[in-house]
Amino acid sequence: MRRLGRRTVAFLVPLCLSALVVAAPATAQDPVVIDGPAPPDAPEVVARDAEGRVTVRAVRLAEPIVVDGLLRDPVYSQVRAISDFIQQEPHEGEPATERTELWIFFDDTTLYLAVRCLDSQPDRIIANEMRRDGNLFQNDNIQVVIDTFYDRRSGLSFQTNALGALRDQEIGDERTTNTDWNTVWDVRAVRTEDGWSAELAIPFKSLRYRASGSQVWGLNMQRMVRWKNERSFLSGVPASYGGRGINKLSSAATLVGLDVPPSGRNLEIKPYAISAVTTNRQATPIISNDVSGDAGVDVKYGLTRGLTADFTYNTDFAQVEEDEQQVNLTRFNLFFPEKRDFFLEGQGIFQFGPSRESTFSGAATTLVPVVFFSRRVGLSDGHKVPILAGGRVTGRTGPYAIGALNIQTQESDLAGAAATNFSVVRIRRDILRRSAIGVIGTHRSPGASTSDANQVVGVDAALAFYENVTLNSYYARSRTPGRRGGEASYLGQFAYAGDRYGMNLEHLTVGEGFNPEVGFLRREAFRRSYGQGRFSPRPRSSRSIRKYSIEGSIDYITDPDGRLESRETQASSRIEFNNGGFWWSDYTRNYELIEKPFEIATGVVIAPGEYRFHGFQSTYYVPPQWPFTGRINGSSGSFYGGTRSEIGYDGRVEVTSQLAVEPRVSINWVDLPVGRFTTRLLGSRVTYAVSTRAALSALVQYNSSNSTLSSNVRFRWEYRPGSDLFVVYSDGHEIVRPRPAMLQSRALVVKMTRLFRF
Repeated sequence: MRRLGRRTVAFLVPLCLSALVVAAPATAQDPVVIDGPAPPDAPEVVARDAEGRVTVRAVRLAEPIVVDGLLRDPVYSQVRAISDFIQQEPHEGEPATERTELWIFFDDTTLYLAVRCLDSQPDRIIANEMRRDGNLFQNDNIQVVIDTFYDRRSGLSFQTNALGALRDQEIGDERTTNTDWNTVWDVRAVRTEDGWSAELAIPFKSLRYRASGSQVWGLNMQRMVRWKNERSFLSGVPASYGGRGINKLSSAATLVGLDVPPSGRNLEIKPYAISAVTTNRQATPIISNDVSGDAGVDVKYGLTRGLTADFTYNTDFAQVEEDEQQVNLTRFNLFFPEKRDFFLEGQGIFQFGPSRESTFSGAATTLVPVVFFSRRVGLSDGHKVPILAGGRVTGRTGPYAIGALNIQTQESDLAGAAATNFSVVRIRRDILRRSAIGVIGTHRSPGASTSDANQVVGVDAALAFYENVTLNSYYARSRTPGRRGGEASYLGQFAYAGDRYGMNLEHLTVGEGFNPEVGFLRREAFRRSYGQGRFSPRPRSSRSIRKYSIEGSIDYITDPDGRLESRETQASSRIEFNNGGFWWSDYTRNYELIEKPFEIATGVVIAPGEYRFHGFQSTYYVPPQWPFTGRINGSSGSFYGGTRSEIGYDGRVEVTSQLAVEPRVSINWVDLPVGRFTTRLLGSRVTYAVSTRAALSALVQYNSSNSTLSSNVRFRWEYRPGSDLFVVYSDGHEIVRPRPAMLQSRALVVKMTRLFRF
């Protein structure tokens, strides 16, 4: 390792230094003076009728514009801007107080969106996030959503800020968002003497649509003025939708005038090469400084403009950042999100039943079974399982959304996993104006045996009425060898989500034999009834408070025979301030029936019995104008016959617009009759954005619950759109006092991808 390690480091150091030089950011820009508006006789490109419906027109370019954010091309003085944005917050339906101007252009290959964001106090613009897919919501930003199929329910979102950062995501059925989806596009932004401006260039090859030629799409744009906490839209969205308003594609404007190119071959090939030095002292036999190399490929082919086929061979996800640690003081499993690229595009199509984002309380989101959870593929008990090959088809054809996936994994001695085949088929059909029904089927077959196979089939419906009424339901059934009886799960949910009033009623049943082995099940064998009500007035005279919310809920969980297992009643209050801050407090009373002992901490076991406890929790979300932002929380109360207190902070400290520190602290003091313990979850991510397409980040985490200290250092450089260089170092140590930290694993990985588009 000493000889090979020095060679690897000698290769990496000049490589990283050269990448930093090539990707170095431009120097700070002086304010730019932008040319004047179009003449009065320029043709209109926007129309608004008496009912508020908006139609906008795209303008064909004779030659491409220069994408530099300056808005100096002659076309800006020849075509009128689209303006007159409408507030969602703080005064729904009123004109925006800061003027926004939008232009929509296209040529034979690219869709262009240009934005001028005028600001009466440009020195108060918040712009401190440069990372790819960073949290732009805490900055002044614009977000454009495009509904290329004009189904008024799904689309693609492109977001940027005054620094030209890139963030994109998929939106499905107005309710699910896939923030990890990425495609090829470009943006440039500049600060000006009266605000900021940006130009976005989105290749038609990065979009999916019905056919070539004349098109009608849906389009909306949201602008956030952070120092005012004002959110406005091109086409108005009800205040009841809050931050999810951009997802409401049924309120989007109609985009006409587009003439898009034919699909061509629409083929993408993305090979990768990887080299690694690995140590794993948990493996048998122990792996020490093993040098390896590998290669693989991903292929994407457009079967039609709406359906895409993906193929992957020898898939590797070494570049994916580590999961953030969690403290678990319950007897149930934890949920970690998917981060691997191959499983992210079209993820919303595979969503079955209500999404984890669409329910009202934390309890509601975590107990609904996930029939297909892609992290079950290629991962086992935290260990990676090699993926040999796989393929999938995702997209839309007419009123149908289609998803089909088949993955073959290899045997892994370290993970204790046999070679396994995973298959999923999902079909959903649009009905009415904003509703859908669908079916799903999953299959898992380990090894060559079919006797151990697991299958799940299900049907679901998501019905939306008026502006704020939704009905969600599903019925699913599993089949597992050796399990008989209670193999079904079903849900009925009614929700009214108005701005002033809200209500949520739900009943969920999970049978004792229900077993989605390609999914995620947090709690087994139960029946749950849940009810929640909310009252949210907006004070007219307060200069600091924008909105109050008072909520009450009851969560009632029994076993399949009707015996009470858990009950939680909660009263909550929330204050939304005009500066963007929030203060949330709640009081809960709990009942828990423990039938089997479980270890809540090392050497501390909760005995069977009935437990009643209560607690108070308060959380403050810091306004984005402050030098540090994030969430500060504290709680205290009784807990399993004893007491529990917690403090925590999870946020971001801006050093410069390129350098940020994101500390994370959570400490629990638990004093029980059977023992006393303290859990500490300490971590921090430090990020240096070299440019909007290159960043170096380091994540360090200590979790006293499992006595681990881990670090992950990751350099990503998107050296050309869609092509990346990754350099990743990670290690994990076991901390058992008084012994020194013991190394468990360590890896240094260099991975390069190259995108070819035809």
